Amino acid sequence: MNPKIQLALWIAHPLLQLSVAAVMFYRKLHKIFPVFFAYIVSQILIFAVLFPMFQLGYAHYYVCMYWTCTAISLAVGFKVIHEIFLDVFRPYHALKDLGSVLFKWAALVMVLVAIVVAASSSVSSDGPMVEAVITAQRCVRVIQVGLVLLLLVFSKYVGVSWRQFSFGVSLGFGAFAFCLGSGSRNRVKVGIIQLGHFAC
Repeated sequence: MNPKIQLALWIAHPLLQLSVAAVMFYRKLHKIFPVFFAYIVSQILIFAVLFPMFQLGYAHYYVCMYWTCTAISLAVGFKVIHEIFLDVFRPYHALKDLGSVLFKWAALVMVLVAIVVAASSSVSSDGPMVEAVITAQRCVRVIQVGLVLLLLVFSKYVGVSWRQFSFGVSLGFGAFAFCLGSGSRNRVKVGIIQLGHFAC
């Protein structure tokens, strides 16, 4: 890809998120969806940290910070899924309570799977921490796509309108997860190869 186009897309990312955060703040949606608002703000802050490191050529620090920020982003992103689920099933208290328990168990299982995969994987050039983050990333992406499919299939039965904010957030998260999940391993590998391999 042309480096100028790549740079423009990289800079467009926080600008779009800044506009989403501004609209949410203006419409007071940050009070209704505080975790999603925190996710948007954290993505802007992550850009503010990673972009200068990459541009200044601090490859070792960039790689370490990239994986740290990815782990933080995954944790907050998983909590956003929980927030959307609670908003959608707000009128159904039994489903809401069951969903909260299921999300806690799903988070525990994701962490355990990531640890087991990292510990049992053959010695790779990435290291166990990177393998754990990649595994957790795949789990969260599958859950995000599953949430979208759940809302699409059952929206009529649970009374979720296509105009509802949480439906739009879940649709965006699902599309984002599908795009990233389909090529995340290759994108990560290419990014590390371009920077040179540095162990954190």
